[in-house]
Amino acid sequence: MTPNNSLQRTAKAPNSGVRRRARAMTPRQAMDFIRYNGVVLEAAKGLEPSLAQRIAGEPIRGSWWGHPRGYEIYELTQKIQNSKAVLICTLARGRITYIHRRLWPYFVRMARRFPPHALDQVHEVHLPSGRHQRQDIPFPQWVPKSTLVEAKSLSAKEATFEIGVWLERYSDA
Repeated sequence: MTPNNSLQRTAKAPNSGVRRRARAMTPRQAMDFIRYNGVVLEAAKGLEPSLAQRIAGEPIRGSWWGHPRGYEIYELTQKIQNSKAVLICTLARGRITYIHRRLWPYFVRMARRFPPHALDQVHEVHLPSGRHQRQDIPFPQWVPKSTLVEAKSLSAKEATFEIGVWLERYSDA
């Protein structure tokens, strides 16, 4: 096993006769990556680290759907989207962005500094036809009461100290 847990050996899928590469990242490792970085892009290229690129273990050209690890990327992003520890929003200039719960009070405290709808919760609904439809939940409707209380107790200086880099990158001011 390599230091970053990327396994290059193949594993035979049960009863399929098809060989596939072993999983490079577990759901826990994906969540640890988001927790450590605080703000992560789902797949886009930008100023924040990309979860899809981390799962792939290399830069992705074009869509991640065409990447050999595209299925793994899909599976792990679905698990993240179902997590109560991650806000999925469009903070990073309209790109799908993950914000770990540990930072929510700071973002809530400074929400007025970000573009409208940047902190709306992106919520994807699976339609019977198989299509997906976004039904975003406006900020602050998605914010847990405990997070609102914590955010109100913070000074702007404290919040800016914690999320200053993202205020500089994405704020309206």
